[in-house]
Amino acid sequence: MRGFKIILIVFQLSFFTSSAVAQTNHNLEVAKNLEILNTLYSQLDLFYVDTLSPGQTMTAAIKGMLRSLDPYTEYYPQEQTKELEMMLTGKYAGIGALVKYHSRLKRVVIDEPYEGMPAAEVGLKKGDIVLSIDDSVMTDKTVSYVSSHLRGDPGTTFILKVKRPSTDKEMNFKITRRNIQMPVLPYYGMRPDSIGYINLNQFTEDCSREVRRAFIDLKKQGAKGLVFDLRGNGGGSELEAVNIVNIWVPQGQKVVENRGKVQQANRTYKTYLEPVDTVMPIVVLVNGETASASEITSGAMQDLDRAVVMGTRTYGKGLVQVPLDLPYHANVKITTSKYYIPSGRCIQAINYDREKGAGYTEHIPDSLTHVFYTQNGREVRDGGGIKPDVEVKNDTMPNIAYYLSVGGLDSTEVMFDYLVDYIDRHPTIAPARDFHLTDQDWQEFRQRVIDSGFTYDDMSRKQFDELVKTAKFEGFYDDSREVFDALSERLKHDLGTELDKHREVIQQMLELDIIAAYYYQGGGIEAGLAYDKQLLEAEQLLKKPEEYRKILQVGGQK
Repeated sequence: MRGFKIILIVFQLSFFTSSAVAQTNHNLEVAKNLEILNTLYSQLDLFYVDTLSPGQTMTAAIKGMLRSLDPYTEYYPQEQTKELEMMLTGKYAGIGALVKYHSRLKRVVIDEPYEGMPAAEVGLKKGDIVLSIDDSVMTDKTVSYVSSHLRGDPGTTFILKVKRPSTDKEMNFKITRRNIQMPVLPYYGMRPDSIGYINLNQFTEDCSREVRRAFIDLKKQGAKGLVFDLRGNGGGSELEAVNIVNIWVPQGQKVVENRGKVQQANRTYKTYLEPVDTVMPIVVLVNGETASASEITSGAMQDLDRAVVMGTRTYGKGLVQVPLDLPYHANVKITTSKYYIPSGRCIQAINYDREKGAGYTEHIPDSLTHVFYTQNGREVRDGGGIKPDVEVKNDTMPNIAYYLSVGGLDSTEVMFDYLVDYIDRHPTIAPARDFHLTDQDWQEFRQRVIDSGFTYDDMSRKQFDELVKTAKFEGFYDDSREVFDALSERLKHDLGTELDKHREVIQQMLELDIIAAYYYQGGGIEAGLAYDKQLLEAEQLLKKPEEYRKILQVGGQK
């Protein structure tokens, strides 16, 4: 026994000695490379043919270093710290409007004023062309440039000069910037059959209060089931995710655990408030753009068997970032840990393996994932986002509809221009739930697209051209020329026919954009629910209590 203890002590001493040596070697490597960097910059500053900008050069060096880690570790010099603050809080000082680049006009235009914000209050409209901000001309500037100049300190006033396409008149608007809170809860409301609906689009400061308030209101209105929509939600505050889960989960329940290299990065978050409701059936909607804090929320609700997760597999971001202060008012957002949801799984989908070289990434294959279990004993896996309990794929967008929305290959922007003209001709429209374009409206839009010379990427034609190339290369094209010619003729698409074929989808897109211009983001979401395949599936499930409960039992996933 004494001999065993001696061997154990020797082993421990050997282990700690090797660890100390490794740490010393690491520190020497750090010191050596910092000295190289310092000397290199000094030599560049002295000998480089042009004068260096210290800020720009060192910022490029820092960002290059961080790019070798992961895409979430980011550096913010002093002039960009407001971007970090906006990301964390969802707040910024400006006019409260989205702007976009109009390809045909080659100008930045107003795309969407936010409800109750300065842009909407002074009367800016979709399509207004930005000409100048005070004395600074904006007609040859990028979207980011114009956007940065529209922002500023709260309380500052400027003159925005725009040109309104419908009247061709130039107009001046005196606008005072103020703190803008991005709409985190753009819409909630009651659906048929006593089902409540809440749409949350980001996890920013105090968003859990908004969700709690909305849920209590829906309960007062008689909600017996809830659809909680996290599709397209890229996440944000981890604590807000915990607080949202706490609305429906008892006090003292572990929601997420952070595990990092240093002790300070390790932390366990538990629910600490009394919940609002622990029994109401809930469906959480997710998709491939549901990430980070959204995955903590949906994953925890799944692991605790508190909700059915429906939709498509989520993004798979299981890394936690912490903002840290640097000298001279700079900041850095550093990945310090991974998060693990109640079953013990981490759902990080991409491995950033430093040992295989800077910038190396790999998607973790399903074969290398591990099995975990929910509270009820259902099987779940790590390593690839949150796999929904019920998979429901959304309808795909036809190619022609996509190119109409982004402006076409020839930058016609025909859909955007139609929307601007329609809004100008109609001071008011029917309520969001009731509004529809008439047959006459559709025919007008259809003809406008045809007359505009609109073109789009015809996938069938591209595939056909590739087939012809292959056939010629392999030497059997000439023998089958008649077949190829016949197929080529059949693939010649008629624009009017294509528009009519996909009228339902295109008209829905037009209607939702028009509604958003009058009733803002909330109105657009409310109207869009009528066409939402995933939402309708969620509502059908909530109307079948037995089927809902069965999914949350062992072997119940679909």
